Amino acid sequence: MTDLPARRLLLVHAHPDDESINNGATMARYAAEGALVTLVTCTLGEEGEVIPPELAHLAPDRDDTLGPHRAGELAAAMAALGVTDHRFLGGAGRYRDSGMMGAPQNDRPAAFWQAGLDEAAAHLVAVIREVRPQVLIAYDPNGGYGHPDHIQAHRVAMRGAELAAQADFRPDLGASFAIGKIYWNCNPRSVVEEGFARLRAAGRAFPGVASVDDVPGVVPDAEVTASITVRAEHAAAKSAAMRAHATQIAVDGPFFALSNDLGQPLFATEHYRLVHGVRGAADGEREDDLFAGVAGTSGSTATAGSARNEEAAT
Repeated sequence: MTDLPARRLLLVHAHPDDESINNGATMARYAAEGALVTLVTCTLGEEGEVIPPELAHLAPDRDDTLGPHRAGELAAAMAALGVTDHRFLGGAGRYRDSGMMGAPQNDRPAAFWQAGLDEAAAHLVAVIREVRPQVLIAYDPNGGYGHPDHIQAHRVAMRGAELAAQADFRPDLGASFAIGKIYWNCNPRSVVEEGFARLRAAGRAFPGVASVDDVPGVVPDAEVTASITVRAEHAAAKSAAMRAHATQIAVDGPFFALSNDLGQPLFATEHYRLVHGVRGAADGEREDDLFAGVAGTSGSTATAGSARNEEAAT
């Protein structure tokens, strides 16, 4: 890529829909501010459970065409978020959804869980050296909730960042580049608990209600280093992106459910842990801009302060 924007954000996710649930508001905000937002999705999500009965034929035990369909859902979600740079790791279909931990699908040769780490990471190195992101968002070592593809996506993201900075690794993939800041997705426990309290009080018509333990990446509040607030239109874009993933998500106002039909709160403010790089906030304070402290990135078209002043409700 030539003429790269001043701010460049890279996200690595396991399946289509993970990006919208975890980072949709963040992606919409930075895309609207003029940053280059690049999403790398590691699989097509072929093993997902299908919610709408009329699309049940897409499932892996029937037509096994869910992957291409979810790729279309992802394209619609990216349009809703204003994100124009999306890639599948190694190309669409290079790695197959591995299914839940312990499932027979884990052992398929093409499963992402079976991919050689450096071989898979090299595909990400090529992207990193092309778009040169100052900030990377990835999962924690448990992938948020223990799914093998999420764990593998964490490993690939971290190894890819490491290898991209090494000049002697695959110079054919471009000049070396070191990512300045790496964040892991997380959810502060107090916010999640408050969200479930709102859900129960609202009495939404889900068959059941999930629990705090069903939400990926819940951590003590003190471990959160960044909370990204957004304008109302960015929160709406996140909701629209989640609706685009109709085979996987049912959205009801500020709440949603996955295929288990258990309601969860939909959060407009998104939270992160900085695990590499220098914090751009004072001790005891959270960052409200993932690029805080990164040299040469102050020229965004909208400031973090203006986003704060129009914060959407969580």
